[in-house]
Amino acid sequence: MSDAQTPEPYSGFDTMAIGGRSWTGSSDTEHQNVNPYDDTPLGRIRFADAEDVESAYRAAAAAQPEWAATPATERSALFLRALDIMDRRRDEIVEWLVSEVGAIRQRAEFEWSLVRAGMVEVINYPTRACGRILPGITPGKENRVYREPLGVVGTITPWNFPMQLSHRSIAPAIALGNTVVLKPAEDSPVTGGLLLSRVYEEAGLPPGVLNVVIGKGSRIGDALVTSRVPSLISFTGSTSVGSRIAAQSPLKNHALELGGNGPLVVLDDADLDRAADAAVFGSFYHQGQICMATNRIVAHTRVYDEIVDRVRERAQGLRTGDPADSGTQIGPIINDSQLRHVRDLIDRSVGEGAELLVSGDPAGPAGRALPPHVLVGDNSVATAAEEVFGPVATVVRADSGEEALRIANDTDYGLSSAVFTEDVERGVRFARRVRAGMTHVNDTTVNDEPNTAFGGEKDSGMGRFGGVWAIEEFTTDHWVSVQHTARTLPFGEHA
Repeated sequence: MSDAQTPEPYSGFDTMAIGGRSWTGSSDTEHQNVNPYDDTPLGRIRFADAEDVESAYRAAAAAQPEWAATPATERSALFLRALDIMDRRRDEIVEWLVSEVGAIRQRAEFEWSLVRAGMVEVINYPTRACGRILPGITPGKENRVYREPLGVVGTITPWNFPMQLSHRSIAPAIALGNTVVLKPAEDSPVTGGLLLSRVYEEAGLPPGVLNVVIGKGSRIGDALVTSRVPSLISFTGSTSVGSRIAAQSPLKNHALELGGNGPLVVLDDADLDRAADAAVFGSFYHQGQICMATNRIVAHTRVYDEIVDRVRERAQGLRTGDPADSGTQIGPIINDSQLRHVRDLIDRSVGEGAELLVSGDPAGPAGRALPPHVLVGDNSVATAAEEVFGPVATVVRADSGEEALRIANDTDYGLSSAVFTEDVERGVRFARRVRAGMTHVNDTTVNDEPNTAFGGEKDSGMGRFGGVWAIEEFTTDHWVSVQHTARTLPFGEHA
């Protein structure tokens, strides 16, 4: 790419985006955004308050009718322009992901590719949202069911895959004629929201269609959820917060992707090297800070010792350090609070009888680069029973395939899972008995593709993202009937 083709980097991420304006938050709190590896300052922004949230919702509501009436081909063309911008700004976006969320470069490039793939996926959504014509039981009646946008969508997203987890809601929402108010996590205001706002603004998205508010959930979360304006709340985050959102807004639509406790099951006929590779990737990729992470490795007793040895050896070989360095495989935990949480789970597990096979102390200038940890224990120790969200793998022994299935399902969560076996059909039979939204045969638990059904069961949420499922999530059915001939009614003059 020549210098002439390289755009000037975006700058000035010190304000929010509401109604097409650069908006300064009205709260009394100014947030310092920092690099989690070394605390390098990345910028300051004044947080929003509840009045700013309502201003954003008003802007979204005002823009929605005209945006919904925009021809489908014009909405599709927006995403073609956005794709070109994503390609030209690839390096800039990747650098932001490395510096703001501590992603190693390969992981940052992967997230960029996921966002790009999401743009490709929704290009034809405006022309795929189709209704039906149904026969009536009343003489002369025609029933039409139109697929309509919901209106305004409120979106709240986390810091771990910030750009992807925001984009997978806002892209289908705006493609289908909705407008959006987005609140990214305060640890990732740029990659979680402000960058996307700039990309779509540059692509020609009208003012008010995408609005971004930055603030702490404890200050503005209630305003985002309880406002009368949004028809749907899309939330990705913890089960406890998701449950509270559902309780606060029971008559709204909800798309909730919540916690996970992913089991990767290794049956007695598995390819152990493939299984170990997938387990280590699933447990330690992005420091384990992924909802789909392999929280538990459930190994059949016949292969248990070999899996433990392979996982331990691979984990010990991973390099922890600065995510900006090309050789780093494990970067920093996002913040001190999350680091304390992960270390507490490890300490509790050891106290409960788990054996710690691989460990290490946090490193780096800010002391947040936690090396991989591998434990062996039963399914009740803290690192197996709870979602860790850190670079920790717990290996659990199962006496049989049925016992492995019982252990895999012995959790309140049901997001992603995996099973390894050389007999594919055995794997599929096993997978269909796992109580989860997603189960992968002979692959890692960490999978995300934009055209299929992404979501969980039990305490891992409700609804599905991706493909036709996203079209259904972000639209609603509107029954319009036409009575073509005069109808005799009980109270009419001809009754």
